[in-house]
Amino acid sequence: MNPALQSLLERYDLKTSSEWENALREVVQELALLGLWRSKFYEHVAFYGGTALRIFHGLPRYSEDLDFTLLEPDEGFDLTPHLEAVRAELAGFGFVFEVDRKAKKVETAIDSAFIKGNTRINLLEIGVPEGLENHFPSGQKLKIKMEIDTDPPAGADTEVRTLLLPIPFQVKLFTPSCLFAGKVHALLCRNWKRRVKGRDFYDFVWYLGKGIPVHLSHLQSRMEQTGHWNKEEKLTVETLRGLMRNRFAQVDFDQAKSDVMPFIQDPDAVALWGEEFFSELVERLEGE
Repeated sequence: MNPALQSLLERYDLKTSSEWENALREVVQELALLGLWRSKFYEHVAFYGGTALRIFHGLPRYSEDLDFTLLEPDEGFDLTPHLEAVRAELAGFGFVFEVDRKAKKVETAIDSAFIKGNTRINLLEIGVPEGLENHFPSGQKLKIKMEIDTDPPAGADTEVRTLLLPIPFQVKLFTPSCLFAGKVHALLCRNWKRRVKGRDFYDFVWYLGKGIPVHLSHLQSRMEQTGHWNKEEKLTVETLRGLMRNRFAQVDFDQAKSDVMPFIQDPDAVALWGEEFFSELVERLEGE
């Protein structure tokens, strides 16, 4: 095995097949970030979302996707050369993945791509114990969605963070308070359809536990862009608390718990979840 891959895997205590699969996903995510750094992606783009929180701030749950946003609106931004950089980076470490753009069925500001590769084949590349790869169907694919917002809402602050493995490289990402603004926007405005995304609620608790405030002006910009706020009014933390209490009153928390369970290691982390619990937490919410 590549020594750099070995160093990345030493962070994990891997026993079960699901733990190996999650570790593979995270290694691929970090190598993708490295490939994007080599292609100068972060000169134009910032990283945000749950995976940014996991990799750079130690969020104690696994995350699936890679979410990015342009620093300035640009309808002509070309993702293609950066996707090739990701594919080449993964191939350089012995992985076999396709990295392809997703064709748009409806014209939106979101540009998407998928990193896809056979789970069994790529687990063998990271030294999965003999026989454990047979827990996965021979045709099962590991998929990581990449999304980039080409029409970003205004007011986000960014910072540059460094990863040391497999080589030192830097990623531009949202500051914690702007990451939190994105999460609060998802909680308030996401269309859940038939599936409540419990990961949003888990992350909300994590942010509050860390004492991170919400970047109110960036949150307001996001809400204005999606039609959930009147730009003539200023969003205050008191108003935000009320909006969140109303939202929590509509949630099926059993469904939320079910969604997040595959991504966490301690089921008791969500034992208290319910409207009363989250409504009490809202009082701890602060803005900046």
